[in-house]
Amino acid sequence: MPDDVPMDPRGPVSGSADAAGHRYTALWNLYLAVIAVAVAAAVLVADEFSLSARLVSVAALAGLVVLHAAAGHRAIVREQERPGLLAAELALFAVAVVAVPVANWALFAVMPLIFQLVKLRHAVIAVIVTTLVMPVSDLVLRPAAFGPDLVIALISGAAGLFFGFWIVRVVEQSTERRRLIVELESSRAEVARLSREAERARLAAEIHDTLAQGFTSIITLLQAADPGLQDEKIALAVRTARENLAEARELVAALSPSALASGSLPAAVRRQADRFQEESGVKATVRVTGDERSLPTAVEVVLLRAAQEALTNVRRHANANEAAVLLAYAPASVRLVVRDDGCGFVPGAADGYGLAGMRSRAEQVKGVVTVRSDPDLGTTVEVEVPA
Repeated sequence: MPDDVPMDPRGPVSGSADAAGHRYTALWNLYLAVIAVAVAAAVLVADEFSLSARLVSVAALAGLVVLHAAAGHRAIVREQERPGLLAAELALFAVAVVAVPVANWALFAVMPLIFQLVKLRHAVIAVIVTTLVMPVSDLVLRPAAFGPDLVIALISGAAGLFFGFWIVRVVEQSTERRRLIVELESSRAEVARLSREAERARLAAEIHDTLAQGFTSIITLLQAADPGLQDEKIALAVRTARENLAEARELVAALSPSALASGSLPAAVRRQADRFQEESGVKATVRVTGDERSLPTAVEVVLLRAAQEALTNVRRHANANEAAVLLAYAPASVRLVVRDDGCGFVPGAADGYGLAGMRSRAEQVKGVVTVRSDPDLGTTVEVEVPA
């Protein structure tokens, strides 16, 4: 994958999680169908009820299954709350139970659907209403069965709520795990990208500090020995050295980050701040002090990556209203400061926020990273490098 192509947040792990979600939803659909078929068979053999009542009950159960297959499955997969759809499914369930009370066994399949189609507070109400369908209908149609059916309804309702809460908790944990896995994969990809860019910057610095400077020295020495380049061999050596110097500079340019290759460090930092503000909606300001000057490539890369990492942490963790970036040029050093007014953290426990990598890169150019954070004042990340 090219270095400048961002990782798709819905990567392989997220895709496999989606596939697993589809499989589980399909299993619930199969479970509903199996229960509905079994209950329909029990309804059909309940000859104490009229044939028309049994047919109505079976038709209502079939309608429930068809409606859920047509719309309920898609709503669950898309994690959409559909109270209207659930009301229609529960109405069909009520018709089946009122026609033939044996259909009440379909509660075993209906209860899980309730918790999949609506939020918890609505699901609790739906469970209570659903379990009361049979005892309420008994008051009108079968008064003698009211007492036993009410006891059954209370037991069914309590069991349904217990398992519903358990299902919701399991789903929440699975969703959280999925989010963490996707975030981990994204972080790993970002670390790999930063590592590749750091290595490219190191190579660029090595070429600049060794080959390029070496060719420059050779040219200077040869021209000092023969200012007019009258000697053909010396002239040839100078031309060869210049050609190799040009190639070395091309390599340095190719290995440098594109953000720096197209402009100065302050311009690159401003672009990062603008992108941060656009993506997060958090106001970001950039201020440059001191006399701006050209810096070694390795130093510019460290400062730019520090700005990127600090702003990324603000977006992901700080819950801030504003961020400010300072790039301060001093005679013997350059300092980058990123401040936010967010929630802060405990600095000793913050290396998981990419600060360890920031410190490692700064150490490569003899720089120092300082982090100060307070829940009331926000966070300040400061990187100072000699230059």
